[in-house]
Amino acid sequence: MSKQPTPAKDLTIWEDAQKMIEKARRDGVETVWDRFEQQQPGCKFCELGLTCKNCNMGPCRISLKEDGKMQRGVCGADGDVIVARNFGRFVAGGSAGHSDHGRDLIEVLEAITEGEAHDYKISDEDKLRRVSAELGISVDNRETMAIAKDLVEACFADFGSRRKELGFVSRVPEVRREIWKKYKVMPRGVDREIAEMMHRTHMGCDNDAVSTLLHSAKTALADGWGGSMIGTELSDIIFGVPTPSRSQVNLGVIKADMVNILVHGHNPVVSEMVLAAARNPEMIAQAQKAGAEGINIGGLCCTGNELLGRQGIPMAGNHLMTELAIVTGAVEAVVVDYQCIMPSMVQVAACYHTKFITTADKAQFTGATHISFNTATAADQAKEIIEMAIAAYALRDQSRVEIPVAAVDTITGFSNEALLNMLGGSLDPLLDAVKEGSIRGVAAIVGCNNPKFQHDSQNVGLAKELIKKDILVLATGCITTAAGKAGLLVPEGSEMAGPGLKKICSALKIPPVLHFGSCVDNSRVIHLCGLIANALGVDISDLPVWGSSPEWYSEKAVAIGLYCVASGIPVHIGTPPQITGSKLVTDIALNGLENIFGAAFLVEPDYVKAAEKMDERIKLKRLSLGLSA
Repeated sequence: MSKQPTPAKDLTIWEDAQKMIEKARRDGVETVWDRFEQQQPGCKFCELGLTCKNCNMGPCRISLKEDGKMQRGVCGADGDVIVARNFGRFVAGGSAGHSDHGRDLIEVLEAITEGEAHDYKISDEDKLRRVSAELGISVDNRETMAIAKDLVEACFADFGSRRKELGFVSRVPEVRREIWKKYKVMPRGVDREIAEMMHRTHMGCDNDAVSTLLHSAKTALADGWGGSMIGTELSDIIFGVPTPSRSQVNLGVIKADMVNILVHGHNPVVSEMVLAAARNPEMIAQAQKAGAEGINIGGLCCTGNELLGRQGIPMAGNHLMTELAIVTGAVEAVVVDYQCIMPSMVQVAACYHTKFITTADKAQFTGATHISFNTATAADQAKEIIEMAIAAYALRDQSRVEIPVAAVDTITGFSNEALLNMLGGSLDPLLDAVKEGSIRGVAAIVGCNNPKFQHDSQNVGLAKELIKKDILVLATGCITTAAGKAGLLVPEGSEMAGPGLKKICSALKIPPVLHFGSCVDNSRVIHLCGLIANALGVDISDLPVWGSSPEWYSEKAVAIGLYCVASGIPVHIGTPPQITGSKLVTDIALNGLENIFGAAFLVEPDYVKAAEKMDERIKLKRLSLGLSA
């Protein structure tokens, strides 16, 4: 007798997702939840981190012997070493992903300065000059392109091997820099630290778990204060600094009478051009000739967040919604760049009329339509993509279209600059609110979904618990969609907040949860913490702040978490990484890092308990600063 599928309401908290899961089952379409169930039970050795495939004497898997002693791999590595190696490579993968995003933005800026990217421009010259001056580049009485060329060189240098520290380390409080120097984790170059991590974890190299873990922190810091920060700052320079604007969220942003194109991935270089082409009157006329009312662009995951923050483009969904968006039957094309894109989307798209279009040579998918996107021909390639979507509209089977809910309103697009502007150009009003207790602390909840949890239950649950305690929440990545659906991204959402935060939100007309961008934009969060710490004359670890990723799944999330901890920001996660096979490594993550960096990880799957533990630490930090609890 076949097992009955899990009820959709147990898989996700959202009506639009529940309806599309049910439709997918009727349509015979496999989703991420089906595959998750097929994989159960998972491999316990892998879950504990006690497998090693780093050489051909293995693969090895180790466990406790009958006498209670740990076995060793063929090379002699014990469980502590194997777990630390695996964790280090996991961090290196995540750091490479976000930092390579940053490198792509450097290349676009370089192409602009060389006159080889006519469809792109420098949108914020003020930020170009401000960032360049921070990095020691002369800006007075100089032409914009000359400054930009020097900025390109400075950013490329941060990826190399010849520096003693990254350029943006200048933003870090001096006391924090001294900690990094003491423990030899000052990041020198993005590629250098990633390459050294891979070298250290080769057989016969670093066989001390503590040493390997410290270099993991160094690698993550190279991402946070290097590759990711470069990606954020250059995106702002090229496409503009995000400013608050109204938009909408959920599958209701897909329109039954329009050509619907969803952009997905992480890099705005492609999606900005697709959006510009979709707004071209010629393209709109073609869509209308095909019988549609027009062209509708919607976002998925972090590429969606990039367009949401800068252009106000609505968000159709987050990570676990990506397949379900296609299941509506009303999506003509999904245009992707890289990262967090499930390969299954190719198969789901094939069940409908949807074109699945890849654009990055480093992220090709078997069965997809590939257009190798080139900054020199970006506008023409974007028009080609729009035309493919318009052609697909004629193939849509209207009887299979089901858009499950109406879209809900949001206010999104906050940034450090937007926050300062809202506060009158100074951090003082924010600091005053923290000092008098209206805002007791700040927590950044970082995106990701994981089918190990009921979809978005932890993200939304934690956000609501924190704002009730007068803790302001900053949202990046996939939690943005969840917070928007939950009514937390509009000023009216402050009715769910505690009295102090509610008062501040009412005065500033802001939501209790501020959309702070995509996952790469967590660099904004650590930068903001650095600004606040410098303003108060303390270290980042002295602040009443937290990071959290309740439903994390990716290597990048671990890199983000580790660079936050190494910067002095404690981080809550809903599930542990694959390190629990080593008591030493687990204890370092949960406790030992506190002694080194003044912050550590908290693993807690229950969002109510997590909020309570986060609140307790915030109380202690407030008291240490001489503030009321």
